[in-house]
Amino acid sequence: MSEGAVEAIIIDGKKVAKEIKGELKLRVEKLKESGVTPGLAAVLVGDDPASQSYVRGKAKACDKIGIYSEVIRRPADISQDELVEIVSGLNAREDIDGILVQLPLPDHIDEMTITLLIDPAKDVDGFHPHSVGMMLLGHPTFLSCTPYGIVELLRRYDIDPSGREVVVVGRSNIVGKPVGAMLLQKAEMANATVTFCHSRTTNLKEVCRRADILIAAIGRAEFIKADMVKEGAVIIDVGINRVEDGTTEKGYRLVGDVDFDGCYPKASYITPVPGGVGPMTITMLLTNTVQSAESRAAKQKK
Repeated sequence: MSEGAVEAIIIDGKKVAKEIKGELKLRVEKLKESGVTPGLAAVLVGDDPASQSYVRGKAKACDKIGIYSEVIRRPADISQDELVEIVSGLNAREDIDGILVQLPLPDHIDEMTITLLIDPAKDVDGFHPHSVGMMLLGHPTFLSCTPYGIVELLRRYDIDPSGREVVVVGRSNIVGKPVGAMLLQKAEMANATVTFCHSRTTNLKEVCRRADILIAAIGRAEFIKADMVKEGAVIIDVGINRVEDGTTEKGYRLVGDVDFDGCYPKASYITPVPGGVGPMTITMLLTNTVQSAESRAAKQKK
């Protein structure tokens, strides 16, 4: 760290996620007092280990704050018609406030057909084109969970993006595009000047060095190096990559898209991997589910 510089603050996603879950638990208790129990249904097709682990994590998180969760497991050879029937049934159930179909789906199933089928009022993943479109237009909607989590981390650490230059490295539909769009909005915790970078960006290093807030979501282990970061930048690392490490029991370790050790001395704030953005994704899914249940409770009062 350069002389006179202040040591970077590590953005603790685990701590923030725990705080939000505590707040959600109180909202769930209030809902139950009015006769409404939030309900989340996850549809898991096939036996992908990562998907199974993720769905287990969601169910466990729901249980801790009092959300009813249901996991519907089906084999990888399920027909598209069968899956359509399952999702349609969940759309019709009054006790289910949120529906998520765990991706990826087997190749013989069209993901967009299934995504479009989910009732936008229960689209707690924020993937439905209706949700994405409403977000782009600046209207209230369910926000995609990882980008939502990033914005919430900035909020909780009093990092206001207004008027600042944000560079997003990555253009996926799940993280890169939506987080940039959210920070661009004319709204609280937004009003940033946003630049998107990707594999075809020329002078990538120079563009990244302009960033007051640098969001790395490119899916390449430790891709962002210290010479791509300006002094005092806020660094948000979305990546989760396995790299071989013979010194560990598992034979690998998890790293982000940012060279943490190299970039830490130049940053003002930085997220670690693991323990940064990761814990926020499920937390914001729970937030969306509780919000959906609160909408159901409000309708029942009328």
